[in-house]
Amino acid sequence: MRLTTLAGASPLLLALLAGCASTGPTQAPLQAAATQADTGPRAKNVIFFLGDGMGINTLTAARIYAVGEEGELTIDTLPESAFVKTFSNDAQVTDSAASMSAYMTGVKQNNGVISMSSDTRSISPVADANGNKQLSRCENGRPVPTLAELAKARGMAAGVVTTTSVTDATPAATYAHACHRKVESDIAASLVPGGAGYNAALGASGLDLVFGGGAQFFAPVAQGGKRADGRNLVEELKAKGWRYAADTRQMQALAATAQPVIGLFAQNHFSYEAARDAQQQPALADMTAKAIDILSRNPDGFFLMVEGGLIDHALHATLAKRALQETVSYNAALKVAIDKMQAIDPGLKNTLIVATADHDHTLLINGYSPRTGKTTPTNPGVLGLVRSLPDGKVRLDKDGAPFTILGFGTGEHRVQGSRKGVQLTDEIAAGDDYHQEAVVRTRTGAETHGGADVYLGAIGANAELFRGTIDNTRVFSLIKTAAGL
Repeated sequence: MRLTTLAGASPLLLALLAGCASTGPTQAPLQAAATQADTGPRAKNVIFFLGDGMGINTLTAARIYAVGEEGELTIDTLPESAFVKTFSNDAQVTDSAASMSAYMTGVKQNNGVISMSSDTRSISPVADANGNKQLSRCENGRPVPTLAELAKARGMAAGVVTTTSVTDATPAATYAHACHRKVESDIAASLVPGGAGYNAALGASGLDLVFGGGAQFFAPVAQGGKRADGRNLVEELKAKGWRYAADTRQMQALAATAQPVIGLFAQNHFSYEAARDAQQQPALADMTAKAIDILSRNPDGFFLMVEGGLIDHALHATLAKRALQETVSYNAALKVAIDKMQAIDPGLKNTLIVATADHDHTLLINGYSPRTGKTTPTNPGVLGLVRSLPDGKVRLDKDGAPFTILGFGTGEHRVQGSRKGVQLTDEIAAGDDYHQEAVVRTRTGAETHGGADVYLGAIGANAELFRGTIDNTRVFSLIKTAAGL
């Protein structure tokens, strides 16, 4: 294994590295960094919500789907807002690894890289003895400090909650360092204090809480996992005093104590929200609530990253309905977090909550349909066919065929040649697993990211720092300033 870590780094060194981290020539030169003098009292608690792939069109469509055109999602109610530029160090359109790493470290990364210096080359791993592509070929670069590492150095608790594998790119960027996002066995090992490959920059005890999927990267091949080194990381964590939860009941039973905990509720990623086995896989909102209960016991505060990761998965599959349902789930978790923190910290005087996305997708909202209102069992809403004003008749394209309000720029479903003869109804279009049509055909499940800016909302202590159009690396600087890290 060649996972690079900040082993042995002191808290002072971590802080110095964070302050000196370069964002490369793409950082706006006229954008002055905020200082502690520009803010009020530091945010003792920081919760960072990341909707993976949750672009503006996805947010808009989810709002219409859930509450109608005039309604509001929780993210719409946050008092401070900004637009975020998401390009990576080497690409016009970022991947999740580079974009989340920019948020967590303030450094522009090459696509595929997890929280490393901007010169780090992303080199795909090769197959191990069991045929799993998990062997790192990292050639250069150095780790750069993450917000979670800085929080731990400050004495704060730190945790990660996700609906994907906890070793996936977005959560990994919070606590690990790797030249390629797919070395997930190495990424898992970075969580085990004192073990081979541990990220010592997390301190002697490591993270305080990890909830999500990805159990396969914590178990050896002989036990149904994907690890070639024979290690069972869950057993190693338990031997070091960590608690373990494997299903919803076990998670709900966890006491709110300082004892660290890992909950792995799926072999890989969770199922989509509407298809989730609620007894096996807890809801994102419930994981968030439990995480706050546990982490808030630390008198020095906490840093928590919460990811709605399956928004991205559904969009890659051009399953718009699934993506909108995942976005609604993300917003439910955001509401729970705000409500719980208001009870713990009235007025959020010591708590900063930031909600954003890492990148866009190619989801489109086609015109010019009448307002549909929210989707119900009898109303397809935004999932339905485009209709005409004022008569509400189904609008037809040049080939005389109906088409849907939602579509994609890229995706697996494209009609070859003329659309004449396409049989499409509201009932078909509103189906759980209907793949919306795309302009450019891709292989199955390979709809691409989009390059548009994403929305950011903030509430609580020093939330007013977030305004205008900012780079994703700037978000790191503003959180760091707001929390006095």
